Amino acid sequence: MMEEKLKQIGDNTSIQTMTPISGGDINQAYYIKTEKQEYFVKANRNTADDFFQVEADGLERIRSTQAIAVPEVYYYDKSSSNKEMVLIMEWIQGEKTATTEQQLGEQLASMHLTDRSAQYGLGKPTYIGKLPQTNGWYSDWVEYFRDHRLQLQLDLSVKFNRMNQKRRLKLETLIRDLDKYLPNQPRVSLLHGDLWGGNWITGQAGKPYLIDPSVLYGDHLFELAFTELFGGFSEVFYSKYKEILSLEDYYEEVKPIYQLFYLLVHLNMFGEAYGAVVDRILKKYIR
Repeated sequence: MMEEKLKQIGDNTSIQTMTPISGGDINQAYYIKTEKQEYFVKANRNTADDFFQVEADGLERIRSTQAIAVPEVYYYDKSSSNKEMVLIMEWIQGEKTATTEQQLGEQLASMHLTDRSAQYGLGKPTYIGKLPQTNGWYSDWVEYFRDHRLQLQLDLSVKFNRMNQKRRLKLETLIRDLDKYLPNQPRVSLLHGDLWGGNWITGQAGKPYLIDPSVLYGDHLFELAFTELFGGFSEVFYSKYKEILSLEDYYEEVKPIYQLFYLLVHLNMFGEAYGAVVDRILKKYIR
């Protein structure tokens, strides 16, 4: 089957190596080498028809900024027809150099400055991990963040039975009063949307690449807050980022709320192991 997919992108040579790659929670992943080229391939039998198309579109939107590199997408299935869907991309491999994280910080800041929008959000649904992510265009960041980030995760957590009554009441109160804490009109930037340490990789000559986006237009501090949540970014990354795009003085006040969204995503995907930290953030704002 994989050789048939490769033929659709003009590679009619035989597969020499096809090796599973570990590390993903959602898809199966493979390194494939043909007589012509090397590829990175994702495969999934249990996902929506547009799952890989959304990823490809997000990568292309980032590529169009010409600010930071992403892998080239060669092919993706648009309909599962109850069969395995695949996404075929450029194989990226390299070692970090002394300037890799410097480049990452500078180039991410450039992306946040380069591709601007008049509104917040996005015109079509995406995914965050394996969870569906609704979207829409909004002139008010707080309204978008409330409706399509926190409220959506609250609704899912109730559906998945992740919310005890105390947690739910505090989160509902925070959502109701969100405009007390977040800016209504921050700078509008194109965001990767799921930028933790595992979603950037190193290519030849130490060049950084972004992968697995969940793009939106929003407050660049939303992106920075997530980079701090699980690590994977050095001090030089942050210092070089701030040389290009400074952080607003309210960053430390809004950072826990921005991180709360990603913790709710993890709570919904992986369970109560993330409940205590969610509760700590809610307690910070709602007594």
